[in-house]
Amino acid sequence: MISRIAITAALATLAGAAAAQTAQWDSGYVLDTNRQAARGAFNQCVRTGYWNPSLAAEPCDATPRAGLPPVPVAQAQPAPAPLVAAPLAAPRPVLEKVTLSSDVLFEFGSANLRDSGKQKLDELAGRIQGANVEEVVAVGHADRIDSEARNQRLSEQRAEAVKVYLVDKGLAPQIVKTEGKGESQPVTDCSKMGAERRTNKKLVECLQPDRRVEIEVFGTRETSGTGTTGSGSGATSR
Repeated sequence: MISRIAITAALATLAGAAAAQTAQWDSGYVLDTNRQAARGAFNQCVRTGYWNPSLAAEPCDATPRAGLPPVPVAQAQPAPAPLVAAPLAAPRPVLEKVTLSSDVLFEFGSANLRDSGKQKLDELAGRIQGANVEEVVAVGHADRIDSEARNQRLSEQRAEAVKVYLVDKGLAPQIVKTEGKGESQPVTDCSKMGAERRTNKKLVECLQPDRRVEIEVFGTRETSGTGTTGSGSGATSR
């Protein structure tokens, strides 16, 4: 019985020693009975033969600390480049700008040119003859009598009739542009004129300026005696 107790105690002692050795191996320091790092004559921790920097522990040895990330420094942003306004395009030189009454060009409610209308367009074609014509824009307008859809269509047809006649006079068809504005751009204020119908002669007469075709001719012409080019003077008629 005594032998068993002695053997058991010896085994426990060996196990404790092995555990202590293992603990010392893991810690890198010689441990005392309280499993604290043993101290030397100058109160320094006693290292085992297995100690290496990776086993350093406080308070025996300083351990490396994870450095805090540096405080970001605001970078000075370059001042935005000043806005530079785009240069304005030079206006196109205007050779002629005329406004012809639709009552002179056409019968009321029609897109067929009258003889008086042809005469006005002949005069325009004569004034721009010999010039370097870049573009001709004909814009038709109507009064508010009748439906909006019909007035739009009529204004387009009248502008197209002016184009056909000018092309017959020698202008290239690709430089003659047309547009119809219908009744959307009136120049009169004929309020309180009675019923809005064709038989109301007073209203029809008042709205006459709204029935028009505006023609603008862009291009240049040579100035006599100088060999230079310039724009022509605009003309307006009704």
